[in-house]
Amino acid sequence: MSPNEEDPRRVALVTGAARGLGACIAGRLYDRGYRVALTDLDEESAANAATELDPEGRYAVGLALDVRDKDAFVTVRDQLTERWGAVHVLVNNAGQSKVESLMEIGPESFEAVVATNLNGTFFGCQVFGAYFAERGYGRIVNIASLAGQNGGTATGAHYAAAKGGVATLTKVFARELGPHGVTVNAISPGPQDLPVVRETVDPEKLARIEATIPVGRLGRPRFVADMAVLLAAEHADAVTGACWDANGGLYMR
Repeated sequence: MSPNEEDPRRVALVTGAARGLGACIAGRLYDRGYRVALTDLDEESAANAATELDPEGRYAVGLALDVRDKDAFVTVRDQLTERWGAVHVLVNNAGQSKVESLMEIGPESFEAVVATNLNGTFFGCQVFGAYFAERGYGRIVNIASLAGQNGGTATGAHYAAAKGGVATLTKVFARELGPHGVTVNAISPGPQDLPVVRETVDPEKLARIEATIPVGRLGRPRFVADMAVLLAAEHADAVTGACWDANGGLYMR
């Protein structure tokens, strides 16, 4: 099928989708009938992840995207509209976490973590929020974190601060874009059973964290992905400015 032929599949863009939660979200969207763009700083890994979903490359594509660069979002937006005619959903998932002692976090480290987690979400919401508003329809799902709600446990202060900012930006953009048919929501996962978690958190510390979770286990990424799919649905227009928690009972409100 050529890019200009009519296709009922909606188009979703997921940032940080080469692996982990982003890849899981992209996979669930693909399974639910979306055409999916998996973007990542590592273009080769994004392309490989897209090929795993769709070897023929008709309904999944991997693209390079540095979320710290607003113009990079513009480039990807244009690539996708050229390829598939439109974009309907943005999932701001790309993130960077670094375990550092509070008093040892340097300016460069703080800026790097905030640039990916907070600036990247802001630029994505700006570029695609304006695009969606012009079209009169769109769904934005931001991946926040329990760390941004309770100050963090296994992650650093820079990550917690940035994710707290993501939750606030979600409300700001939801208020701005609501009248234009665009919803903006956040998902706030607690510790997830992902490779990156096991790579960055000391096993003994992770075991202690898991023992404190009321449900007794790390979260299931597929459930978070299902939450993203639900918030991206066409009939999800009654939910905006919300933050859906998935933390196993670590933070009840």
